[in-house]
Amino acid sequence: MPRPITLAAAGVLALLAHPVLAGEIRYDTPEALGEALFFDVNLSRDRTQACATCHNPDFGFADPRETELGRAVSLGDDGKSLGDRNAPTASYAGLTPEFHRSPGGLWIGGQFLDGRAANLAEQAGGPPLNPVEMGMPDEASVVARLAENPDYVAAFDFLYGEGVLEDAEAGYAAMTESIAAFEKTDLFAPFDSKYDRYLRGEYQLTAEEELGRLLFFSQQFTNCNMCHQLGTSQMDPRETFTNYQYHNIGVPVNAAVRAANGSAPDYVDRGLADNPAVDDPAEAGKFKVPTLRNVAVTGPYMHNGLFRDLRTVVLFYNKYNATDPARQINPETGHPFGPPEVDGTLSIKELTTGPALDDQRIDALVAFLETLTDRRYEDLLED
Repeated sequence: MPRPITLAAAGVLALLAHPVLAGEIRYDTPEALGEALFFDVNLSRDRTQACATCHNPDFGFADPRETELGRAVSLGDDGKSLGDRNAPTASYAGLTPEFHRSPGGLWIGGQFLDGRAANLAEQAGGPPLNPVEMGMPDEASVVARLAENPDYVAAFDFLYGEGVLEDAEAGYAAMTESIAAFEKTDLFAPFDSKYDRYLRGEYQLTAEEELGRLLFFSQQFTNCNMCHQLGTSQMDPRETFTNYQYHNIGVPVNAAVRAANGSAPDYVDRGLADNPAVDDPAEAGKFKVPTLRNVAVTGPYMHNGLFRDLRTVVLFYNKYNATDPARQINPETGHPFGPPEVDGTLSIKELTTGPALDDQRIDALVAFLETLTDRRYEDLLED
């Protein structure tokens, strides 16, 4: 006669019968499912492009692909469409606050360069439906692609409710939530750069890097930390090097991008002013302050990918305080830096704080910015 099953044994049997422990569900957490989706090219129209295509984890979660415009903007799934903005790194994006207005009236946070996605999940829902990115016609088409994969079906049913993929809107929302969960993992925000190791006493900054650090955090000598410091302490171990505000710093037009993507010759990228939640012409030309983490390996720079070299970026900021005519020259072109794409809304106070910098200090700032590179990307600094 068989022994009676105890409550404890019955519990064990029930757990063993659970599909997750029985191995029937390959992706048993939102993060695991989101990781699979992040790398899945089947979620684009021609099945050639995934989130990871433009946010490659081997290249600082930026787009390393060369196009006729270099790396200024990204190539779409159709193999010919070009974007009109540089793809920002997804590094540390999970720490960005939701898009909101501060008590002082400043717009803060959100995803994309203009904050039009309030959070990571909303951002994840954009590229699949963008005709010049992943090119899918609608949410239902994306969800139909998800339903092709039995492992996805099992995971979505387990994590978000039985039959969730039978409803296009609910299925699409579940997909974006999963991708957002993955982007909030430590893979995107390891805090293990030379700077982080310096804060933990594990790395000694060189003399040049230390000078750059002192300059960066001193408003007496530079304007860097007015926008690129979030914490109140210079030693904050979770510093993301952005206050997530929006500013117009006077970036000139990238004429090559404008011509290549078919924009009208007089097209103006109004940035924050074109965010559907914003209705104020005074916000024209403003873009979100980017994180400086991994900045040395995620060029080109500015919202339109105008500058290839990080030192050029520092020189561009320096031009607002420099009186030497030579400091008004873009070293990448040999010509003066162009006029702002949008004039009249420049953040003059922030741009003109501090004195002009000599070459030693400019080089020191670049050296410090290189210390913000995550350990896994340090070899890219040598390329």
